[in-house]
Amino acid sequence: MSTVAPLPCLPAAVIFDMDGLMLDSERAILDALRQAAEEHGARIDPDWWLGLIGHSDEVCRQRLGALIGEEAAGAVLARGHALYIAVAEAGIAHRPGIVTLLELLAKHGIPRAVATSTRRPLALRKLEAADLLWRFDVVCTSSDVARPKPAPDVYLLAAQRLGVDPAQCLVLEDSPTGVRAALAAGMTPVQIPDLLAPDDAVRALGHRIVDSLAHAQALLEPLLRTRRTSATATRG
Repeated sequence: MSTVAPLPCLPAAVIFDMDGLMLDSERAILDALRQAAEEHGARIDPDWWLGLIGHSDEVCRQRLGALIGEEAAGAVLARGHALYIAVAEAGIAHRPGIVTLLELLAKHGIPRAVATSTRRPLALRKLEAADLLWRFDVVCTSSDVARPKPAPDVYLLAAQRLGVDPAQCLVLEDSPTGVRAALAAGMTPVQIPDLLAPDDAVRALGHRIVDSLAHAQALLEPLLRTRRTSATATRG
């Protein structure tokens, strides 16, 4: 934390990615896809799947199709999706610290949104099953925009629906794709990597990288204390 620059100001809103950031879903997704590939006799290096993290369904389909053929890719993705749905509907575990952070933001009246590459029906089911949906003012998904991440569309839509200037939004992301989307939207991203460690190219983007949601919260807490102190002094 000592090497991470403090945030320049308290954000007017915080926008959250979902998979791998709030929910421990990246492991579940990749496990389902690996199992589906094995069932279909497709021999794929287990680490190859990491390259799909943060990408839209269409990009994943294209990459897998280029590897094993479009027909096989369609079958693997359909089976993997079915396996994953069963896990998601049972409720995917939270990433450590997410509820504490959301409660802190709610306490201080900071608006909160979700901006995810997941399609809307599944995103809502996952958030509801994880008991997180009610904690957000806005949920924006890849179903709601023309272009998925790394295009900025889903983040810009979240800011629009919150009624907040994009430049005043803090974004919490786990994937390089999401970080690039947030930067393209003119927002301030903080990356909390999960399965995919940032390489030199990602670090060269110059954004803040921390190792947990608790550390992301620690960047916000001094600004929240300052605002509370200022408000108390004004009332006095």
